Amino acid sequence: MKFTITTPIYYVNDKPHVGHAYATIVADTFARYHRLIGDDVFFLTGTDENSQKNVEAARAAGKTNIQAYLDTQSAVWKETWKQLDISFDDFIRTTEDRHKKGVIDFFNLVREKGDIYKGTYKGLYCKGCEAFVRESDLVNGLCQFHKKTPEVIEEENYFFRCSKYRDQLLSYIEDNPDFVQPVSRRNEIINYIRDHFEDVSISREKSEWGIPLPIDSTHVMYVWFDALINYLTGIGFGWDEKLFDRYWPADVHIVGKDIIKFHCALWPAMLLSAGLPLPKRIFAHGFFTIDGERIGKSMGNAIDPLEIAQIHGLDVLRYFLLREIPFGGDGDFSFARLELRYASDLAKGIGNFVSRVLSLAEKISYSYEKNLGEHEKEAQEACKSAHAQWKQGFEAYALHDCLDAAWDLIRHGDQFIDRTKPWSLITNEKTNAIQIIGILVELVQQVSVLVYPFMPHTAEQIWERLGIKNTQIIGEHSIIGSWRSFKISHIQRGSPLFPLTR
Repeated sequence: MKFTITTPIYYVNDKPHVGHAYATIVADTFARYHRLIGDDVFFLTGTDENSQKNVEAARAAGKTNIQAYLDTQSAVWKETWKQLDISFDDFIRTTEDRHKKGVIDFFNLVREKGDIYKGTYKGLYCKGCEAFVRESDLVNGLCQFHKKTPEVIEEENYFFRCSKYRDQLLSYIEDNPDFVQPVSRRNEIINYIRDHFEDVSISREKSEWGIPLPIDSTHVMYVWFDALINYLTGIGFGWDEKLFDRYWPADVHIVGKDIIKFHCALWPAMLLSAGLPLPKRIFAHGFFTIDGERIGKSMGNAIDPLEIAQIHGLDVLRYFLLREIPFGGDGDFSFARLELRYASDLAKGIGNFVSRVLSLAEKISYSYEKNLGEHEKEAQEACKSAHAQWKQGFEAYALHDCLDAAWDLIRHGDQFIDRTKPWSLITNEKTNAIQIIGILVELVQQVSVLVYPFMPHTAEQIWERLGIKNTQIIGEHSIIGSWRSFKISHIQRGSPLFPLTR
């Protein structure tokens, strides 16, 4: 099966912070899971560059060549994701020719449908959102997201007749309850479409940066109408029809809850107008704070994810973000909480379990044992249950359930060690000891598969110590969750995966 997943495309007016990394790591986790089970995956991310924010940032940095500034900044984002080992398949930039061509092709489809017209708009405009906002959206006269007073703007623009698709959208969401998730966001978007969905301005006159409208070169494309089309152009729309047919529609867009109106109302209306299939699911994660404060350049609290990874390790960063912050809900980053999670879940959890088992296996020079004795069925059932919960969690986009499945199996393994005390059997009941250790070795292998999408480097270290190559597991869906797929021998304990003293 194919699986297409996207992140938002990010403004390049600053470097990535840990909040951006969260959304991208979530998408990477789903991509790795689907590759693991043998799906044909396309994972798209990229940068949003046709924005006035970026122009202003270039000027503030003393740069007169806007494109050169964007090239430099976009490279920072791409390199950050590479250093965080984000397994994206393509990185789309909205200043690329392939994107510009796709945007024009898309615009023409919508225009041919009769859904583009010229009109005058007067309203409140938030520079931070790069969108017109309603007075009812404001809190004490300020944008609720950027805490600034919107400007009053009146100008002649081109409009997209999105209100035409109001009833069709409401029917679609009702008929496809998984289209917008979580449920709280679904209810929010239904109310918005029903009560407030109006035609949208899709151009700005005499703007100095952006894609010129093919019907009027004095106007450039409004940033959201342009940016949303990246989900198509990044997988071939307008330049590789075969690739596009293979991977569209997207299985899921991962977005922040502050941009769901654009993704869950405007974007599907645009696709309906263009006659293209809608994405199967749009999942909105919550807001991300640091010690209770929302992350922002103006707050001065943006944390570079690379700095965290360099100090604590890539997998520690990944695990903490994915475990500490419920996917779909709001969450808070705290270095104190990270240290607690490291000690309890990683060092004393999976790290200790793997060390205990591999130490026993190394001590007896464990080699594959065919008969694992009376306890094998119990362990096999525990693994079967864990894999079922893990798979159901991924299908339901409930990452906490997936991690619970892995750590429940770790606890089962620790309790099994404590109950059977294999170290005490090595001298006088060696056959029994070998059977118990064989079960434990298999539990370690099963745990490694469960944690792979979340902590790929940890899983690969475990496979190496068990003498398994990652190519023997990733994509081999027939063995995922099966009992004793490998004749494991010649085990090496290695150093602690997560040492308590760092």
